[in-house]
Amino acid sequence: MILFNQETKTFHLKTSKTSYLMKVLETGHLLHLYWGRPLKSENLDYTVRRKDWFSFVANTDNIDAFHLESKEQEYPGYGSTDLRSPAIELEFADGTSATDFRYVDYKIVDGKPALEGLPATYVEANKEAQTLIITLTDKVKNVDVELSFTVFEEYNAIARSVKVINKSADDVKIQRVLSANVDFKDSKFEMIQLSGSWARERHIIRTPLRIGGQCVESRRGASSHAQNPFMALVRKDVTETNGDVYAMSLVYSGNFLANTEVDMYSKARMQIGINPFDFTWLLKAGEEFQAPEAVLVYSNEGLTGMSHTYQNLYGKRLMRGVWRDKARPVLINNWEATYFDFNETKIKEIAKQASEFGIELFVLDDGWFGERNNDDRSLGDWFVNENKIRGGLKKLVDEINGMGMKFGLWFEPEMVCPISKLYEAHPDWCLHIEGRTRSTARRQLILDLSRKEVCDYIIKSVSDVLASANIEYVKWDMNRNMTEIGSAVLPAERQREVAHRYMLGLYHVMDEITSRFPNVLFESCSGGGGRFDPGILYYMPQTWTSDDTDAIERLKIQYGTSMVYPNVAMGCHVSAVPNHQVARITPFATRGISAMCGNFGYELDLTKLTDEEKAQTKAQVAFYKEVRELIQFGDFYRIQSPFENNETAWSFVAKDKSEAVVSFFRTLAVPNDNLATICAVGLDADAIYEDMRTGKLYGGDELMYVGINVPDKVVGGIAEEGKELFAGMPSPVIEGDYAAFIWHFKKVNK
Repeated sequence: MILFNQETKTFHLKTSKTSYLMKVLETGHLLHLYWGRPLKSENLDYTVRRKDWFSFVANTDNIDAFHLESKEQEYPGYGSTDLRSPAIELEFADGTSATDFRYVDYKIVDGKPALEGLPATYVEANKEAQTLIITLTDKVKNVDVELSFTVFEEYNAIARSVKVINKSADDVKIQRVLSANVDFKDSKFEMIQLSGSWARERHIIRTPLRIGGQCVESRRGASSHAQNPFMALVRKDVTETNGDVYAMSLVYSGNFLANTEVDMYSKARMQIGINPFDFTWLLKAGEEFQAPEAVLVYSNEGLTGMSHTYQNLYGKRLMRGVWRDKARPVLINNWEATYFDFNETKIKEIAKQASEFGIELFVLDDGWFGERNNDDRSLGDWFVNENKIRGGLKKLVDEINGMGMKFGLWFEPEMVCPISKLYEAHPDWCLHIEGRTRSTARRQLILDLSRKEVCDYIIKSVSDVLASANIEYVKWDMNRNMTEIGSAVLPAERQREVAHRYMLGLYHVMDEITSRFPNVLFESCSGGGGRFDPGILYYMPQTWTSDDTDAIERLKIQYGTSMVYPNVAMGCHVSAVPNHQVARITPFATRGISAMCGNFGYELDLTKLTDEEKAQTKAQVAFYKEVRELIQFGDFYRIQSPFENNETAWSFVAKDKSEAVVSFFRTLAVPNDNLATICAVGLDADAIYEDMRTGKLYGGDELMYVGINVPDKVVGGIAEEGKELFAGMPSPVIEGDYAAFIWHFKKVNK
C-alpha cells in the first residue's frame, strides 16, 4: 500500500511488516524519514530538525541552519551543499557536475512496470503490488530523475529503480547512477557482506561500521566470485531470529558497488548500484537511461526473517518459466568423471549406471564440440565433435532418453578461443583494445556482447544445437572476467559504456534463447558461483553454486548463499575423493547429506564406485526424491554456523510445518566430547512429529526447545536404533572426522 498525505507532503510505503516514509520539503528536497517496523501514522514532521553546523557546512538556499549535509535524503546529488557520497553524478556540457534535484510530482500505479532490457522482479496480477514514481528535476540543466518504488505488500519487500531523462538540448554524461540510497540517523550497525574467491564463494563477513567508507564491489565485469551484489546493515545484537536488519540486493550481473559511508556526524548512508568505476554513459538530448533494480528488505526478525523474504520473493517473483515451481531432477554430470577424455561409449556407460540408481538427468559437460580435447581451443565452434560422439548428438540423446533419462548439455556461449574457426573468421568480435595484448584466461577471450551481430551469432548457434535433439537442460558457463574492456565498433566517447552494454547484450541473448526453449531447464555457471546473482536468476532458475564440490567447504558456501537465495536455486553435487579441489577425503554419506541442500546430483564416475557406494547412491537418490520438494521449496533455517563452530546444522521446513528435514555436520572429531543435541527451528510447537527412521514420536515443542539427540557411540552400542540411514551405512552414528547425519520428521495425527 502507498499513501500520500497532501497536507504534510509525506509518502508512506507499507508492506505487511514494514513502513518506509519520505517527505517533500517546502524547498522541494525529498527527505528520507523512516524505514522499519510498521507505523500507523505518516506524520513524522517532528523528526525534521535544524541545527547550526558552523561555517564549514554550507546553508542550502542560504537558509540559516538548513544544511542538506545534515539531512537524511532519498536520492542525493553532489555539489549543492551535500558533500557526502552521492547517489548520482552527472557531467554537463559546460564541464561542471554539481546537481540539484528537487521534487516535481508523483504518480501511483497498480502493479509493477517492467524495466526495459533489464531483469527485475514482477507481478502476476496488479493487485500484488503498487508502484510509486516520483519525478525530481534539476531545473538549471533540465534533467529529470524518476525514482520508482514498488511495494510488494505480502512479500514484505520494496523494489527500487532509477531512470535518468535528458530533457535538455545538450549531451549529458552519467558518471554515477546508483539504484538505491538510504540515509540513517546513526551508524550503530554492523555490515554483513558475502565475499570469497573461486571455490570459496559467499562466505559471511560481519564487521562493525567505522567512520569513512566501507564497500563491497566488483570491477571484474561480473558480479564475481569475490563479492556478491548484496549488503546488510544490522544492529549489533542481531541474531538469526531477533533484531533489526536492513538489506539491499542488486538485480544485476555486472560491475556493482554496495557502499556504506559513515559521515563526520556518525550517520550512515547506504547505497547500491552499478559501479561508477570505469563507467560513463553518454546521454544524448531526449534520451533515457534505466538503472538496474535494487530490492530492499527490512526485518525485525533477524537474519532468518530477511533471508525468508528474499528467498520467497526471488523464488516466486524473480525466477520465471515452467521450472520455477517444478521439482528439479536428480542429475549426473560427467565433468569430474572424465574431464575432456571421453567418447560416446564412456558416456553411455555412466548414463546406464545412473539410470539404475534412479538418476533422472544426464549432463554432458565441456568437450563435446569442435576440436575440444583440452581447454585451449574451439570455444565458439558450436558443432558436434563426431570423433568423440560417433553418429552425432541426436543419436546419443535418443539412446540416453531410451534409458529413461533426460539429457543436458554444457555451453560457454560468451567466450571464444584464439584457436577456433569463429576467431579465425572474426578476430574483432572479442573484447579488446587495439594495440594492447589480448590477455587470455583459461586460454579464452570474451566475445563482445555489446555488438548485435555477436549476440545474433550466439542466439543462432546455441538455438541450432538445442533444436537438433531432445535437449532438456543447459548448463551455461562463463569462465573468466573482463580485461582490456573495449569494443571495435563503439566511438571513443562510448568506450566506458562497454561493460554495461555487454550485460544488456547478455540479458538479450539469455531472454531470447530461454524464450525460444521454454521447457528447457537452464542452469547458470560462472566457474561455479562467479555470477550467482539475482540478475541471472531472472533468466535461469538455478546456478551451479561453486566449482568446489568438497562436502566440508560446501557447508560455508551453501550457508552463506542461503542468506539471499532460494534453496531451489542452488546446484549441489556429490563428487569423488580425494576431492579434486582440496584433496580432502570425506565419507560418502557426508557428501550426500551436504549435497542435499538444493538441487541434488553427482559429479563422479559412477562406474568406479564400490558395491557399498553403489548401495548408498541408490539409497541417497531414493531418500532425496522423498524429501525433494521439501528441500527445494521449503523454508530454510540456519541453526549452527560453520563460520563459528566445529558443528554445522540447518533445516528445511514445509510451509505448512507438516514436515521437516534437519541436517547436522561435525567437521573434526573431538576426544571425550559431550553428547550433542540439535534444536530444530520453525516447527509447530503444538504438533506431534514422527522420526521417519526410528518411528519415535516427538512434540514439536520438544524438538525445538529440548532438542534432538545426535547419534553417537555410547557404552553398549548405538545411541539410536532404527533402519539404516543409507543402505551400506549400517551404523548411523556421528563418528570420526567429517561426519554428518540427517533426520526426516513428519507431523502425525495422534
